Amino acid sequence: MRPQDLRTVFMGTPDFALQTLQGLIDAGCNLVGVYTQPDRPRGRGKRLAAPPVKELALRHGIPVFQPLKLRQPEAVAALEALAPDLIVVVAYGQILPKSVLDIPRYGCINVHASLLPKYRGAAPINKAIIDGETETGITTMYMDVGLDTGDMLVRKTLAIGPQETAGELHDRLAVLGRETMEETLRQLCAGTLQREAQDNARSTYAALMKKEDGRIDWNQSAVDVHNRVRGLDPWPGAYTTLNGELLKLARTSPEIGDDGKPGSIVSADKNGVRIACGSGILLVKELQLAGRKRLTAGDFLRGCILEPGTILD
Repeated sequence: MRPQDLRTVFMGTPDFALQTLQGLIDAGCNLVGVYTQPDRPRGRGKRLAAPPVKELALRHGIPVFQPLKLRQPEAVAALEALAPDLIVVVAYGQILPKSVLDIPRYGCINVHASLLPKYRGAAPINKAIIDGETETGITTMYMDVGLDTGDMLVRKTLAIGPQETAGELHDRLAVLGRETMEETLRQLCAGTLQREAQDNARSTYAALMKKEDGRIDWNQSAVDVHNRVRGLDPWPGAYTTLNGELLKLARTSPEIGDDGKPGSIVSADKNGVRIACGSGILLVKELQLAGRKRLTAGDFLRGCILEPGTILD
């Protein structure tokens, strides 16, 4: 069997899904439809904007479907009419009901950004960094009615750099997601694809990130705060308050030291702002006040004096 012999439907929405969709296109898959979320208002003007996946699909002449709710009978009927042999899902943004999972004869395969069963859920990239993991990866799996509980197919690992942000890791995992799905497709076509049940006892959950998750607890260690800062960069961003005003922090490093009350500024110069934590000191190289641009520490201090002993949050 060849990729072009498979009537394939792709389901995905954000930038993360683009690499995998492009991989299926380059592999010659018979893409009979792309499903993505409806256009949404974006930006200050709140103009309707198409999801990145829709734009890529239209450039390649692939039919696009944007049902508000995939589980509605008319949406299921439209999908059935496409008669897909395979459905590939990458960050689609909707839960697939059993009525959809049962349609393709080769099943629904999901590309998930973690080494399952660890970090099921919506934010595996953020959570892996926040937890201080040094390794993550991509897992393809057959989808079932559970949340990321299906049998695993192909797993590929990737090291996480000590300074790497969620945004940077996101981009590297998107590329790895394409490679992992390409390998999964090769094995499927060759008839060698093996499935492995997940060990539910080893599973962890990565809930969708909220803005309030960015609030820094200075009683934590400098290492933990550092991991939170990079795990929430670029969104929602890690923040504290300075004189009652929200202050986002970025590009940090943990240092050894015990110089003051947690949340107090130890020193501030062009090389960075040092802040005492529950244990250790956090060096902050970039800062951003609400409604303003992110600045290096040197540029920030030209417009905002930070005296040693100032308490944040």
